[in-house]
Amino acid sequence: MSKLLTIVSIISINFLLSGCHRADITITDYVEQLPQRTVLKVGTLYGSQTYLNSDQGESGFDYEMAAKFAEYLNVPLEMVPYHNRQQLFEALRQNDIDIVAAAITTTNNRREQFLLGPTLYEVNQVLIYKSGNLKPRDFNDLQGDISVISESAAVDTLIKLKQSNPNLSWKQIVDGDNEELFSMVASGEVLYTIADSNSLLINQRYLPELRAGIVLDEKTQVVWLLPPVNSDYLLSSLLSFWHIQKRNGTLEHLNEKYFGHVKRFDYVDTRAFIRAIDNVLPEYQALFEKHAGDLDWRKLAATGYQESHWNPHARSPTGVRGMMMLTQPTASSVGVDNRLDAEQSIRGGAIYLQKMIDRLPESIPDSQRIWFALASYNIGLGHVEDARKITQGMGKDPSAWRDVKQVLPLLQQRKYYKNTRYGYARGNEAAHYVDNIRRYYDTLVWVDNQNKEQAMLAESKAKEASEQESTTEEQQDDKPNELLKSSAQ
Repeated sequence: MSKLLTIVSIISINFLLSGCHRADITITDYVEQLPQRTVLKVGTLYGSQTYLNSDQGESGFDYEMAAKFAEYLNVPLEMVPYHNRQQLFEALRQNDIDIVAAAITTTNNRREQFLLGPTLYEVNQVLIYKSGNLKPRDFNDLQGDISVISESAAVDTLIKLKQSNPNLSWKQIVDGDNEELFSMVASGEVLYTIADSNSLLINQRYLPELRAGIVLDEKTQVVWLLPPVNSDYLLSSLLSFWHIQKRNGTLEHLNEKYFGHVKRFDYVDTRAFIRAIDNVLPEYQALFEKHAGDLDWRKLAATGYQESHWNPHARSPTGVRGMMMLTQPTASSVGVDNRLDAEQSIRGGAIYLQKMIDRLPESIPDSQRIWFALASYNIGLGHVEDARKITQGMGKDPSAWRDVKQVLPLLQQRKYYKNTRYGYARGNEAAHYVDNIRRYYDTLVWVDNQNKEQAMLAESKAKEASEQESTTEEQQDDKPNELLKSSAQ
């Protein structure tokens, strides 16, 4: 008995230290005999911030954290996407999966049903409406129902709000997700929905008509969910893993990677970019794909848009020219003799950007080298190295883009640049330059995936129509034989 109490005490201390939440269960539920874990099964929902699987591989905040946790446990990771929250939560209740990782926020209802892991990040819960409609400043301004996903945190919030707002009404969408509701709001099919602030910022890159209205809840914690019983060993491992990732900066890195560049939203620029994808990019996409080399062609194309808005004849008073806005010395170094020729400029820009990547210190992780290279493309590698040295001197990580990005603007302050090798630089501009390219890239990925899905759907429909036509022809061919049999009888 004393051994059991010791185990329970240790677990209790872990909960206090971690700030985790857990469902109301009895002490006997702590006792478990776990088999050797052979795979980590993580349930999720498709979404830009959670989990995507494209020809570029798997991505998403929750996917990357899950992959690291599986590596920590030394087992393979199996991501299991579900189509809605009902299926996802039921799978956890039935122990079909080990963890739910899908940008899930804390609610009292979820605390009662599941174990809640440590906080990954915080979001605001906001009411979303379409630009051009009246901005609701309180619930009396609403001109219709709010549409929300069934079993989402929004339902819990609305139930609480109805106590003080008896006229508040909403509709629950069972078979759908937030991104579908975002599209319905943008198209005017529904008036309002509720989602977290990060989801809104991400989706504004594709649907710039979306706007934030009333803030319903501030600093809501995003967590993973575990089954309420027989999960203590897994939760204990998750706590240890979480402390390591928080200490080594992984959580900050992933927050910056997926959310850090979307906080500056420009409606006019986003609309212009989406129009350019439709009207301008088709003429040059094949060239970006042809000359991208080891780069993702969409990152190269995003850089081209940031530089010239895909104008091959762009000129600047500072002497840069063409689609990729190359200086004359840079153009000569990469074999470009006509900077106003679109293909030469794209080829030269790709070569120069790859050179920047190759010249970076090996300490910079592969996943972040492109952002350092783009900053170098903008203000020069020497200035980026100056920023890295300042970053290190401030006790931050000079090989982490999230830290260097914050330090770059200091290159415009004399007390910092006077002690650098290369002096003054427009570091604030470089940081915004990289953020812009990252937003353009995300939009290109989304549009590219949409186009591929539509092409696959069209191909599937064409195949189905062809099969139906073949079946009809076979049936018609059989009719003469049936007539002959009939007349013979």
